[in-house]
Amino acid sequence: MKKLIIIFLIHIFSFNSAYSLDEILPSLKEGGKIIFIRHALAPGNGDPENFDLNDCSTQRNLNQRGIEQSKFIGNIFNKNQIKIKDVFSSEWCRCKDTAKFAFKYYQTFSALNSFYDIRFEANEAKQIIQLKEFINQWNGKDNIIFVTHFVVISSMLNIGTSSGEIVITDKNLNIIGSIDTL
Repeated sequence: MKKLIIIFLIHIFSFNSAYSLDEILPSLKEGGKIIFIRHALAPGNGDPENFDLNDCSTQRNLNQRGIEQSKFIGNIFNKNQIKIKDVFSSEWCRCKDTAKFAFKYYQTFSALNSFYDIRFEANEAKQIIQLKEFINQWNGKDNIIFVTHFVVISSMLNIGTSSGEIVITDKNLNIIGSIDTL
C-alpha cells in the first residue's frame, strides 16, 4: 500500500494540469464535478471474440493489481471526504468491478459502454450524444462518477487515459485535473 501511495503522489506532482494537488482536492470537495474513471488494470487489449456482455468469464477482467487499484481509488475519495452523489458504470464487467471495489454501489449506464471493438463502433455517436444529454440534464450540485473505457473518455474529452486514471471536469467538460493511480 505504501508503494501505491508513493506512486500516486509522484504522479500527482508530475501531472501538468490546470490545478495543483492542493487545488484538485478542494475542487472535488466543493462538489459539482464530473469524474471520469477509466476502469482499473485488466491486462490485454479489447475483448475476446466470444465476448458476451452477460457473462464475465468471456470478458477481459481486472487482475489482482486492478482490484487493489480499484480499492485505492475508493480510498482517495473516502480519506479525503469527497462526497459523491451517484456512480455510473459501463455494463462491461471490468468497469462494474472497478466501481464495486472502489465505491461499493453503482448503476450501469449503457452510454458508458465501450465501442472499441468493431462490433460496437457504430454505437459511438449515439452513446456520446446520450452521455452529453445526461450531463446537460444533471443538476451539477454534487459530484458524479462515470466508470468507463479509454475510448469513451477519449471521445468525450479528447485525451488518453491509463488504467484507473481519474479525470475531473466541470459541467462544461473543462478538465480540472487528473489523478493517475497506477
